[in-house]
Amino acid sequence: MAHGKKYRDAAKLVDHDQIYSPDEAVDLVKQTSVVNFDPTVEAHIKLGVDPRHADQMVRGTVVLPHGTGKVVRVAVFAQGEKAQEALRGGADEVGAEDLVKKIEAGWLDFDVALATPDTMGMVGRLGKILGRRGLMPNPKSGTITFDIERALREVKGGRVEFKVDKGGIIHVPFGKAGFSKEALAQNLATLLDAINRAKPAGAKGHYLQSLTIASTMGPGIRVDVPALLAAAAAA
Repeated sequence: MAHGKKYRDAAKLVDHDQIYSPDEAVDLVKQTSVVNFDPTVEAHIKLGVDPRHADQMVRGTVVLPHGTGKVVRVAVFAQGEKAQEALRGGADEVGAEDLVKKIEAGWLDFDVALATPDTMGMVGRLGKILGRRGLMPNPKSGTITFDIERALREVKGGRVEFKVDKGGIIHVPFGKAGFSKEALAQNLATLLDAINRAKPAGAKGHYLQSLTIASTMGPGIRVDVPALLAAAAAA
């Protein structure tokens, strides 16, 4: 794929053979933004695992200290008092059977779905619709819970989910290029620390193999993993 002049100019600022300190890396990711909006910054972490084996699957959630910079729209499947709790907590859409039917009819104007356990019988009908989009509530990601108020606070406040793909890589957003260097560095350290803590028992050898960060349509920047873990431990 041919890159435009902005990208080529930005890429010249990055030495692709160099592994940068966390501070240098987040400074560069801000400098190399090539779009006319405030782009998302993503981390791409290569892990020494084989996700085909159940005991080497890596997934979890983490609340980033400075959020993601994204407005998150949340749909909540709940009934009775829990539905009222969801409304008080700032849910964008709340319902039970009526919400299931609305989604079956084609409505999907939300980013995260939460559900109380007692609604999963009806929510299960949406498996094909929500599953394809990664929106199906799941106990492992904390999206099936009776503690709706806390879940809403975390999701809207900057909780991100991470999951290793078939190639052994985790791709996850951790902020916006417009964030301060300090906020980006702290978010990245918190994210990597959570992934490190999620190391599965079946993982053999070198677990955190490499970390690259990039803004939307920007060049990749390699980050010093041990230095970032040390920063997380010192926080």
